[in-house]
Amino acid sequence: MTVRAVWTDFGGVLTPPISHTLSSFCARKGIAVDRLSHAIGKVTASFGTDDVMEPIDTPLITEAEWLRRIDAVLTQEYGIALGLTTLADDWFDGRETNHDWVRALRGARRRGAFVGLISNMVPTWDTHWRRMTDPDELFDDVLLSFEVGHRKPSAAMFELAAARAGVPAEHCLLVDDIEVNCAGARAAGWQTIHFTDTAEASARLDALTAPLSTSPTREFA
Repeated sequence: MTVRAVWTDFGGVLTPPISHTLSSFCARKGIAVDRLSHAIGKVTASFGTDDVMEPIDTPLITEAEWLRRIDAVLTQEYGIALGLTTLADDWFDGRETNHDWVRALRGARRRGAFVGLISNMVPTWDTHWRRMTDPDELFDDVLLSFEVGHRKPSAAMFELAAARAGVPAEHCLLVDDIEVNCAGARAAGWQTIHFTDTAEASARLDALTAPLSTSPTREFA
């Protein structure tokens, strides 16, 4: 079925894989990845979830308090304290934009597709990701969890995205590196690309948007 609205994730799609970014961050801070991952996981579990971003991207807690709790676990269990109040500068320092995927999105837009960004984003990271790509030039719309009060993989997030694009769910496409988000989109009636490789995802995007010749008609308010 023809795709008329493409919604792309940010981290792990427009950037290198999250695992790569985490490894680089830990190397700079001199902490083992497994220790930091354990501390983050323990704090995440205290919120009744296994989604490490959920506490801070709606948010349920400030990033500073989240980091304070992670520090407490690291200090108690490993005698380590990062002493951070935000990850933004360190997390985005040296992080590269996936320019090949940017070109693929521009191609879809030239073929008439609506192109948007849909991300579970931390409020304090907002200005940082915008330095990596120009949202006004690349996207028709931007949906960030902390701004809209919904997050992937909830049905409400995908319903809002379809409405903002003015395109029925079956003609919407999510491109995301996290399979649970793709599963949520499929449950909402969307098409999906589970992003694992830029060249493969770009080829699929080209094929799905190839028949488009005009901009999508806005069908919803």
